[in-house]
Amino acid sequence: LTVISRIEQSRALAAQARSQFFPQLGYQGYLSKGKNSAGGMPASMGGTTNDPAMIDLDAFWEVDIWGRIRRQNEAANAMYMATEWARRGVMLSLVAEVAQAYYELLELDLEMQIACDTKKSFSDTLKLFEDRFQGGIASELDVARARAALASAASTIPFLEQQILAKENQIAVLLGRNPEPVENRGRLLERTLLVDIPAGLPAQLLERRPDIRLAEENLKAANAKVGVAYTNFFPTISLTSFLGQVSPELSELSDSNNSAWGVLGGLAGPVFQGGRILAEYDRAKAEYEEYRQQYLQTIIVAFSEVSNALTAYHRLKEVRVEKQKAVTAYEEAVRMSTERYVAGKAGYYEVLDAQQQLFPAQNQLAQTDLAQRVSVVKLYKALGGGWSLPSEEWKKAQ
Repeated sequence: LTVISRIEQSRALAAQARSQFFPQLGYQGYLSKGKNSAGGMPASMGGTTNDPAMIDLDAFWEVDIWGRIRRQNEAANAMYMATEWARRGVMLSLVAEVAQAYYELLELDLEMQIACDTKKSFSDTLKLFEDRFQGGIASELDVARARAALASAASTIPFLEQQILAKENQIAVLLGRNPEPVENRGRLLERTLLVDIPAGLPAQLLERRPDIRLAEENLKAANAKVGVAYTNFFPTISLTSFLGQVSPELSELSDSNNSAWGVLGGLAGPVFQGGRILAEYDRAKAEYEEYRQQYLQTIIVAFSEVSNALTAYHRLKEVRVEKQKAVTAYEEAVRMSTERYVAGKAGYYEVLDAQQQLFPAQNQLAQTDLAQRVSVVKLYKALGGGWSLPSEEWKKAQ
């Protein structure tokens, strides 16, 4: 809402500046009543009473020889566009935040599923140990450690439930809603499609970034303000005219013989201002240099963010392949150690150790899936809203 209010303010200021191109029309009038003394006698003892009146239509127009009004309009329009790009920047950030929060929620769902599966696995192991303990095959130590592993796995579930609730509330706040569960979450994180990003993204995509366009419009406005400050060294030329009726008596105001008109050309300029105009010009130039540096820095940051997001996207693909290999290997280790334990060829430690290594490996794989999708979201934001261009523009850019 704050951004929208600023846009409305900037739009109004731009319209206000644009109005200076046109003549300013106005009207005025007056009516007075008085009595003049006669023959040196007091007005109360004689004389004449009069009630002069006047009404006219005025016009004023400043001739924009030096471009002051034109440059003021350039500055106002650039400031308006800057607020519009600021709005788009807020919207882009909001979309990216919602997408990232949603992926984080799906990742927490996946961790919850892993935790529940792990709890069930440890529960089955505990039952196996208890049965073997009852049969005199396993020791009480085996059972105790199996119970500890089960309790440790179960303790993560309430913590994950709290995190899921907090993430749902975060999404609701971002969407401007009351805190509520996110329904119909669809597929889990590992099943969501990971988009393919084409190679050789053209630099023209960065031209859509709201922060770059915002910095560009601020630079345009600052440049126009330098022009405005420069025109203050020169005189202003104006034309003033009026057309109306003037009469010494109100009753004769409408008489055509009492009409009046006039045209006046004006010239006004500085002679001595104590250095004020020069100081204002220097300030405008310094402000322009500040915005120029900000513009260049914004471009550098944009290239850096795109590079970081692209690097993360490609490297995380490699990381995920290795994480998946680790999970597959640990799953096989759990299966084999359980079979060996049942056959009496291995102790309880092998089974619990394999299960305890599988749990964090699965979580790391889920976190890698999340990091992959977050890297896509960051690239989407870094490119100002995605990497798609119309086919003709794409060919031209390449």
